[in-house]
Amino acid sequence: MKKDAPQYVVSSIVALGGLLFGYDIGIMSSIQEMEHFNEYYGYPNALTIGIIVSSLTIGCFVGSLLSAPLADRYSRKLTILIGAMVCTTGSAITYASVNRAMLIAGRFVNGVSIGFLSSVVPMYQSETSPPANRGRMVSLQQWAITWGIFIAFGIDYGCSYIPSERQFRLPLGLQIVPSIVLLCAMAFMPFSPRWLVAHAHIGDARQVLGRLRAYGHASAPEVAEELRLIHQTIRHEREHKRSSYWELFRFPNRRRTLLGCGMQFMQQFTGINTLMLYAPTIFRDIGFSSVQSVALFQAINGLVNVSSTVPAILWIDRWGRRRTLLVGTVLIIVFYMVLALLMRSYTALADSQSHESVVINMSARSLGIVSIVMVYLVVASFAFSWGP
Repeated sequence: MKKDAPQYVVSSIVALGGLLFGYDIGIMSSIQEMEHFNEYYGYPNALTIGIIVSSLTIGCFVGSLLSAPLADRYSRKLTILIGAMVCTTGSAITYASVNRAMLIAGRFVNGVSIGFLSSVVPMYQSETSPPANRGRMVSLQQWAITWGIFIAFGIDYGCSYIPSERQFRLPLGLQIVPSIVLLCAMAFMPFSPRWLVAHAHIGDARQVLGRLRAYGHASAPEVAEELRLIHQTIRHEREHKRSSYWELFRFPNRRRTLLGCGMQFMQQFTGINTLMLYAPTIFRDIGFSSVQSVALFQAINGLVNVSSTVPAILWIDRWGRRRTLLVGTVLIIVFYMVLALLMRSYTALADSQSHESVVINMSARSLGIVSIVMVYLVVASFAFSWGP
């Protein structure tokens, strides 16, 4: 067994939290187009669909606020366990929902769990990984998110052929499976070495580092060195402990705070979540009206997302973050502009007086296909740059 194998095992298992996040992002995109979903919930209008979809985000906001104090006090491991339990509960509520309010409540509960997991899983991964592999290990979280989106799109496509309300209930309920797997697996995962040192469990931290870094040899020199660095970092943080959040906006922390918040803002400002959620609407607007066609295009979209994240996982530490973000940003801008022009051209062509012409129809269909390719290229550009 390779020396770094335990690190990959631990990071991969907790990355199930990312898979749950991705599944939640992707699952509603095609469900909202399903005939039996709309029939059961009384054909909800755009505002209601927006509330159903955004209730997850509101829950994420609440969960992310609660996650930091829980992770610091009760450990990263326990917070991930709580997130998995909450996700199981939320998935059960959405699966059993009998009205819109219950569906929204279930989505909100799922959002709280995602707020826990999306905040604490990368923290746990970074604290159980050595500095040399940290970028790659944390990138596993983003890759798991893309897998969750892809799996959700694939399940939506398969279930789109079911001629009953199971068409939408099955995709909503299947999220229980990975949440239970994460819940069970986390019971066997180690506590974060940094959290153990911060709570004066030095012996336990040494044992954990030994298992993760040195084939179980807690007395190995590299274990002692890393333990010393962790202890030194924690002691420095306590000696310079800030008394309020306002300290984050004062020198010398202001630039770091603005950079971190700006990065998070710009990641969302790329519009990737909106594009992933409402891509079915784009597909429908450019002439592909059947639920099965839309779900198939979404499944391909998910596959593009998964495959395009792989280069970042393998080479992000070699490429450098800044250069990768700049290249990805330029490509996203270009492909968005082309997509907008193509969709405008399609609308103009489809509304022209010669719409019944075979040539015009063929041209409109070609524009629609190229527009779909542009959607995929935007997703690919995000996946290898801003995603990880």
